[in-house]
Amino acid sequence: MQFGGNMAYFIDRRLNGKNKSTVNRQRFLRRYKAQIKQSISEAINKRSVTDVENGESVSIPIDDINEPMFHQGRGGMRQRVHPGNDHFVEKDRIERPQGGGGGSGSGEGQASNDGEGQDEFVFQISKDEYLDLLFEDLALPNLKKNQQRQLNEFKTHRSGYTANGVPANISVVRSLQNSLARRTAMSAGKRRQLRELEAALEVVEHTEPVQLLEEERLRKEIAELREKIARVPFIDTFDLRYKNFEKRPEPSSQAVMFCLMDVSGSMDQATKDMAKRFYILLYLFLSRTYKNVEVVYIRHHTQAKEVDEHEFFYSQETGGTIVSSALKLMDEVVKERYDPAQWNIYAAQASDGDNWADDSPLCHEILAKRLLPMVRYYCYIEITRRAHQTLWREYEHLQSMFENFSMQHIRDQDDIYPVFRELFHKQAAEMSS
Repeated sequence: MQFGGNMAYFIDRRLNGKNKSTVNRQRFLRRYKAQIKQSISEAINKRSVTDVENGESVSIPIDDINEPMFHQGRGGMRQRVHPGNDHFVEKDRIERPQGGGGGSGSGEGQASNDGEGQDEFVFQISKDEYLDLLFEDLALPNLKKNQQRQLNEFKTHRSGYTANGVPANISVVRSLQNSLARRTAMSAGKRRQLRELEAALEVVEHTEPVQLLEEERLRKEIAELREKIARVPFIDTFDLRYKNFEKRPEPSSQAVMFCLMDVSGSMDQATKDMAKRFYILLYLFLSRTYKNVEVVYIRHHTQAKEVDEHEFFYSQETGGTIVSSALKLMDEVVKERYDPAQWNIYAAQASDGDNWADDSPLCHEILAKRLLPMVRYYCYIEITRRAHQTLWREYEHLQSMFENFSMQHIRDQDDIYPVFRELFHKQAAEMSS
């Protein structure tokens, strides 16, 4: 604090600079982690599958962040007269106003019917904070194996200068610097000698009597030195310098995520929306580990087709279901575009469990012999309230045979995030041990 005249100036000399509130922000996130994670799990439903570039606006009830406060009251007995009061007298009870409590209401920005509104505290969290809270204590299955299969991509970096190169990489500034240094070194002695001769000539010209022979000799030597200095080339091939570039190996990892979903008549839009939320979680999770994540959408009824995201989630088909058609198409796409030696392959299949009884054993065979040996992880989620059918029973056999295969049952929206945590939390416990 500094004083100047009758005014006091307060100067903030804390070392945090522009991020003065960073420590307080992290303390706030830790203190209200439960409320923030609940808000994030609800907000995930509104995102696109590949939308991971932004953070999230989080709102929590303001009552949850109120803290007790001690203050000193006035004490004693007081009487107060309010002007304009012609309806009430002392000790009358005032009824609560109808339909308004001053708050944002029951979560929709409106007052509740009983007048007890509730304000909310809204703040923005960054992308990294959003993902950290969403996937805390989770880990990818078979992550150690995937890290061993990272690719080495070669990226070009500047690496000084070289005397040889192509004209496109010439460094004009460095070449001119070399030229100036060379010309200075080659002509410094001659220029010094030239200055001495010019000084001697000036002395001879002002002496009496005039020494013509000496003057002529000096002028001749001066002319010869100037010619020698002029013959020093402005730039020589020795001066040229070129920007040098070298390729350095940089490890990078890439993954592909296959989304398989039944779009037959038995899959209504509500079931697809639940599947979409699961795919969003999986994509977000993979993008934290892998630099490059591609998504392949395969929808199927009796036939399978690779489509874009919008058609994948919002198209409706009629007819029966043949799950093996999607598995066969996935196998074809992998062989055509995604070499398992270079790509980390993940797959998530969503279905309501309907399938032709004769097709379920074929699904078991395709997965066991062709897909599961080359994928890192395969998740099957069955979204239904009905009893399990043949597809579930066939997949149960796979779960006991393959560590990279897992399956879970989802009944409603509230099961999505807990099921996702269950699928990936098991491996986290094993890896930590």
